[in-house]
Amino acid sequence: MARARLFASLCGLVFLVNLARIVFAPLLDVFISEFGIGEATAGLIVTLTWVGSASLRLPTGWVLTKVPRHRVVVASGAILAVSSGLAATATTVRHLMVGAFLMGLASGVYFVSAHPLLSELYPTRVGRVMGIHGGASQVAAVVAAPFVALTLLVDWRLSLWAIAVGAAAITAYTWVAAARADLPDAGADDRDFLAAALSEWRIIVTALAIVGAAVFVWQGLFNFYELYMRSKGLSDGMAGTMLTIIFAAGIPAFYFGGDLADRLPYVPYLLGIVGTFAASLFLLTRAESLPALVGLTAVVGFVIHSLFPAVDTYMLDTLPDSTRGSAYAAFSSVWMLGQALGSSALGEVVELGYTYDSVFATAALCLGASIVVLAVLERAGRLPS
Repeated sequence: MARARLFASLCGLVFLVNLARIVFAPLLDVFISEFGIGEATAGLIVTLTWVGSASLRLPTGWVLTKVPRHRVVVASGAILAVSSGLAATATTVRHLMVGAFLMGLASGVYFVSAHPLLSELYPTRVGRVMGIHGGASQVAAVVAAPFVALTLLVDWRLSLWAIAVGAAAITAYTWVAAARADLPDAGADDRDFLAAALSEWRIIVTALAIVGAAVFVWQGLFNFYELYMRSKGLSDGMAGTMLTIIFAAGIPAFYFGGDLADRLPYVPYLLGIVGTFAASLFLLTRAESLPALVGLTAVVGFVIHSLFPAVDTYMLDTLPDSTRGSAYAAFSSVWMLGQALGSSALGEVVELGYTYDSVFATAALCLGASIVVLAVLERAGRLPS
């Protein structure tokens, strides 16, 4: 029961951690209007959130060789509470960028410490636990747009203040729940960060090769999804609804994606997910009617979100106790840094005059080609499983 309470508190904390990363996407229009900036600068604000999420993942992996995982989780919640309050007081773009970066930083510290902790709390159900935990984070993505719309009736800053207060409360509860739980010591032998990460380089590189480009494309897609849907002729309200749909599809995707990861061979499963994402994204660029856009939006959302618990299960269940925390931190750091650049890259390309459809169609074709190459290598037994 004590572990269940800790798990519930982590689900609450991950909701706020992910909300902190997603909340800037529906605020892009507000920032463009209030601060007088262009799409590239607006995209940079979002990018800084994800760069922040990547920045301390590697150092956090080293910290985990010295400090128990649950204490680092609590520290991430404290960082989120303070940084959200900082962003809420922003009066300049630079001030806002600093706050966004620090909010992202809190999420990076959280995920690197919480994911190994969860896999060790429930070692026989890694995929299912990662799916439920990921589903809780995905609820935040679903409510982000309506949550921001509601706070805009008062002030956009209210959304950030709400995150700050919520993070402070749930972090305190997590500290109490962890103190009462019988925590695992599976990572007790993981004490040499560099050696552990280097010893698992083949698994790390394989995971990055399969999922790295997909999440880079996904970053640009979801952060500009409302603007993308408007470019297809949808109204502002319907474009916001489409963003909600793409995230709502992720709630069941996390659960089923994690559950299937417990049952299927990891590498072929991951290749299938990325290949399906590429195909559905390409079809989305060709869709024009509202029913087609709604249907393909749901498919894209379901497929891409099933990728996250699948790759986490692959890493956390494959890595041994003696290297899990360090190797996962190394993977997570590089993975997040790569995907963080997706939003600003898309903003730059769009400002050069390319259409959203042409950019995403090209990305889908490149993804598809990369998966064909990786599938051939997998069939030849060249990828670690």
